[in-house]
Parts: sequence; structure tokens; C-alpha cells
Amino acid sequence: MAQQIIILVSSVLAIVAAFIGSGAFFGTPIQEAAGGFLNSDSTLIAPGTGAFRIWSVIYTGMLAYAIWQALPAQRNDARQARIGWWVAASLILNAIWIGVVQADLLWLSLPVIAALLAVLCRIFVILRRTTPKNKVEIVVADGAIGLYLGWVIIATAANATAILVATGFDGFGIAPEFWSSLVLGVAAIIGIALAFWGGGRIAPALSLSWGVAWVAVARFTDEPYSPATGVAAIVAVVLIVVATVVARIRHDRARRGSAVTR
Repeated sequence: MAQQIIILVSSVLAIVAAFIGSGAFFGTPIQEAAGGFLNSDSTLIAPGTGAFRIWSVIYTGMLAYAIWQALPAQRNDARQARIGWWVAASLILNAIWIGVVQADLLWLSLPVIAALLAVLCRIFVILRRTTPKNKVEIVVADGAIGLYLGWVIIATAANATAILVATGFDGFGIAPEFWSSLVLGVAAIIGIALAFWGGGRIAPALSLSWGVAWVAVARFTDEPYSPATGVAAIVAVVLIVVATVVARIRHDRARRGSAVTR
């Protein structure tokens, strides 16, 4: 019960922090905080402003999960017990990241978001190795956390790039488009790996593709203008989507084959 309550409280804390980070209360909008280096026009890897609408979906999903896991029916659920403290840690780290950025400590935001990504990867591993008991759990647990993970992957890349730009990194004289394409390539590789290891799970691929697609939108329509980066982002999205579809088909075929054998 303590774990259930802490997860519920952590989800509310994360949402309150998000309101502060949006500037809705007394906070500074994330795009304007930390010297503006997290704005959509700060780096070649920064997603367009519209990309951040996905946070409302993620927070809604995580709140739904927090409420669902707090129900008496989940009190003795071994799967929720295994991920519970990790989920609480992810929500607290999310709030800490917003606080760090609000305090203009851009350099500290990277280890915080890296820790958040590591925690979400751990949750993903546990979910992959265990079986949900019904479709509701698939949506509120696997789905919500999958969306959370996919978005944080591209957010971590954007965060790291923002810090490099803030410190004056010049890419060793190599064209910025080379570095942006390299980062997007790494994001695509991670997305492909998640697709095949996770059996073609849709949620992480969806949010990761969403974030990368908005990188393309920003580079074609906003500053810094970079068609090369935009094309690289489109290619990355296509690769992630195709890999997810292929992995899903293979997973479904393997599952049907296993059922027939039994």
C-alpha cells in the first residue's frame, strides 16, 4: 500500500512540476529557462514546439497508471510490485529535471535526464520479461510507460546537444549537419533495437517517431534551417516505423506458432 500511495503522490508531483515548467503558475516556460538553450530553435536536434504536446498525453497516461495501480485489485500484483519503485523514481526525476532547468542549471539537467532514461529502460526490461494480465494493464502500464520512454530518448539527445552548444562546442570544425545526422542515426538505432527486443511494441516507437518527426518539421520551417538534418530525421522515422512493423509481425507469428504447438 505504501508503494501504491507513493506512486500516486509522485504522479501528482510530476504534474504540478509540469505546470510550473510550462509557465502556467509562477515558473518560467522550459523554452525560456536555462538561457533558452532548450528552445525549438536552439540546436539542430531540438524538436519543434508542437512536439511537446505529447507531454499532456504522457502525464495523463501516467496519472491513469498511478490511479489504476492504487486500486485494491493491484495490491498483491507481483508485476506492479517489481516496477513500482522504479515508476516512482521516474516521476520524481522528471520533477527534479524541471526544477533544475528552472534554476538555470542546464549542465545538471543532463545527468538527471540520463538517470531518468536509465530508470525507464529498467522498467521496460521488467515489462518485457513479464506478462500483463489484461488489456487495461497493456494500455495504462505498458502503453503509458512506453510513450514515456520513447519521448525521453529523443529528449535526452536534444538535452545533450543543447549543453554542447551552450558550452561553445564547435564540432571540431566538422559540419553541424554531420553531428545532427549522427545523433539522429543513434536515435534510430535505439528505436530499431527497442522494436526487435520488445516485440514491436507500438508505444515507445510512436513517441520516439513523434519527437524525431518534429525535429524534421523544425529544421524545414524554423531556425536553424537545415534540410540535411530534416532529411536525416525523416529517414530515422521511416527506419523506426518499418522496424517496429516487422518486429511486430515476427512477434505475432511466433506467438501464434507457440500457441499452435501447445
